[in-house]
Amino acid sequence: MNFNKISFDSKFFQKTRFDSRTISKYFKNSLKDLKIATEDKRPEVIFKFSYEAVIKTGIALIAFYGYRVKSRRGHHIKILEKLSQILRDEDIKTIGEAMRKKRNLDLYEGGVMISSKEAKDYLNFVKKVIEKTQRYLTSQKSLF
Repeated sequence: MNFNKISFDSKFFQKTRFDSRTISKYFKNSLKDLKIATEDKRPEVIFKFSYEAVIKTGIALIAFYGYRVKSRRGHHIKILEKLSQILRDEDIKTIGEAMRKKRNLDLYEGGVMISSKEAKDYLNFVKKVIEKTQRYLTSQKSLF
């Protein structure tokens, strides 16, 4: 496989052997969340499932590299960073971080308003990330 030179911090990632079936399962799980986000009309649901889809996409791509994400404080930041680094797209880190912060405000600070336009913009961004990931995995001769 023609991997980019990517290093994984052992504080956040553990070297693990994944078979293609498991990686495919992870990726399909992100597609399931994307489908929910796409089919719902409520901005909060669209946003929540868009965010989950981009994180799960990152988990699948990191697994493709042979690493498991450790669940610890800051791991979503690291997932977004690796997704951005592997796909060579700085917008993933920037927009993903904005989504993460908004999600945290909603979860830990008593809620936040998500407009319909904002939710749709995030959904469109996540769709592009998933499409880019799918092309990347296919180009690496994966089973995708």
